[in-house]
Amino acid sequence: MVTHEDSKNLQISWPFWRFILLGLNILALILSTVLSWHYLQGGSMIGCSGGSPCNQVLNSPWSMIAGILPVTGLSAGVYLAIMVASFYIGPTTETPVRRIAWSAMLMLAGSVAGSAVWFTIIQKWIIGDFCLYCLTTHITGLLLAALVIWRAMKELNNYSEEIPPANPAIIQNVSTAAPKYIIRPFSPVILALIGVALAGVMAAFQIVFTPAIVYREGHSQNIFSSIDYHSVPIIGSPDAPYTVTFLFDYQCSHCQRVHLMLDETIRRFRGKLAFALCPAPLNSQCNPYIPGGLDNFKNSCELAEIGLAVWLANRGAYSSFDNWMFTFESGDRWYPRSLESARTKAVELVGQSRFDAARTDPWIGQYMHNSVQIYGQTIQNGRGGVPKLIFGSHWIIPGINKADDLVRILQNNLKVPMH
Repeated sequence: MVTHEDSKNLQISWPFWRFILLGLNILALILSTVLSWHYLQGGSMIGCSGGSPCNQVLNSPWSMIAGILPVTGLSAGVYLAIMVASFYIGPTTETPVRRIAWSAMLMLAGSVAGSAVWFTIIQKWIIGDFCLYCLTTHITGLLLAALVIWRAMKELNNYSEEIPPANPAIIQNVSTAAPKYIIRPFSPVILALIGVALAGVMAAFQIVFTPAIVYREGHSQNIFSSIDYHSVPIIGSPDAPYTVTFLFDYQCSHCQRVHLMLDETIRRFRGKLAFALCPAPLNSQCNPYIPGGLDNFKNSCELAEIGLAVWLANRGAYSSFDNWMFTFESGDRWYPRSLESARTKAVELVGQSRFDAARTDPWIGQYMHNSVQIYGQTIQNGRGGVPKLIFGSHWIIPGINKADDLVRILQNNLKVPMH
């Protein structure tokens, strides 16, 4: 039978903030563990298939430390350690143990806060995309760290004040024998800063061992579908000695970045290189390799069809349409064109009658089918994605921000001759 005194002591040992602390801790631990599991198993989180923003983040080289340890695995270990320590910070725990638990939690909380800031910076300014699961974990971690530091500052109060008043003898003994402070003045800030410094060491380690500029690469024994480069959309000359197949989606932000580098890359190769444009929509309506329900790419199939219709109706106008799809008019961030605006632009370039006639041509469906089959042949360990560059039987998913990097990986990873 639970007495009033037991209930009161429980409230003292487990006040509301400890339950909040535990809840935040469990949420962050579950997210980190699930992300690690999916990464190691080669699967995708819900809504993170193909070239989605979270797929780009979770599969980027920055998601690993030294290419060995998943960042999410490390964070899961940190959150587990915080949770274990949180069980030893109550007033019923011996003072030395309690002091160690608080010290450990403060350093770990500082590292969580520092890491959250670091990986948010990576997503914003390096990868250029955000992972909803990662952001949720980071926000949870920041709230957890703030709560730990706030409560640690409260621990500057006299320890004897937290002993249940039902035990006056214990209060008397503790007040004369125990140290006055569980956490000494300024210690919370210092310990948290030590944790931030540890996160800084990890960030410096990642920078020193800069991840490769290739998200993923592979070699397929399958023979890719034969493409007549004179009868498909292409950037560069169809008679160029070397042609790289470019799989893309008009709603993929990384495809947009790579696309903007193609003309400069062709110039670097002195016209000896061309890119065959193969739309591989990340939508299950026309791509059987994509799970259903990805709202980020719900218009991808129709946008690809509109682009191919423009090419059929007027090959000379296709370049204008293709470049327009991947450029942005204002701001510092690109947003995919809407279905309505894409149709309007297509009709503006080729005329309504020619556009309508091209939309019914069976070649569009056949070419998209071939492109999607190429996409399927390059799936590795259950993971696909675009943009994808293919040369011969080699393929890569690049993680680049400038044409110099694209030229380098074409030479080093795809073995495209420069001369």
